Amino acid sequence: MKTPLTYQKATENDIDYLLDLRTKTMVPHYAESHLPTDRETTLQRILYQFDKAYIIFLDNQPIGLLKIDKAETNIDILQLQIDPSQQGKGLGSIILTDILKEASETGKTASLNVLKTNKAQHLYSRLGFKIAGEDEHSYFMEFSPV
Repeated sequence: MKTPLTYQKATENDIDYLLDLRTKTMVPHYAESHLPTDRETTLQRILYQFDKAYIIFLDNQPIGLLKIDKAETNIDILQLQIDPSQQGKGLGSIILTDILKEASETGKTASLNVLKTNKAQHLYSRLGFKIAGEDEHSYFMEFSPV
C-alpha cells in the first residue's frame, strides 16, 4: 500500500507550524538533555539551513518536517520530525526507507545526528544506521550502502 505522503518546500508562512511541531517533538528531548529550550533557540534550530526544509503532508494535512541536504557523496538528514499524533504509524520508517533506497541506488552514505535521549535512535538502528561517533548529547549515525 502506497502511503499518500507528499512534500512541499517550507516557506516563511510555515514558521508558526514548525515552531509548534518542534516544541511538541524536540523540546522534551532538549530539556532532558539539559539543552536550551527557549523560543529563540528553537526558532534558530528551525531556521538552520531552512532552504532544505520540506513540510511532510499525509492526505493533504501537514504532519511533519524533513530537512535534508543531498550532496555529491552523502545524504544528510538534518531534521526529521513527525507530529506526535502521527508517530507510531510507520511514517518515519517509510520516509527513511525511501531516503536509504536513494542512498543505496546512488552509492551515497546517509547520515544523521540523534539526541541520546531520543528513542528514535532505535528506529535508525533498525533501519541499518550505525553509530559512527558521539558527543556529550548526540550520536552521529551513518548508513552506508553495501
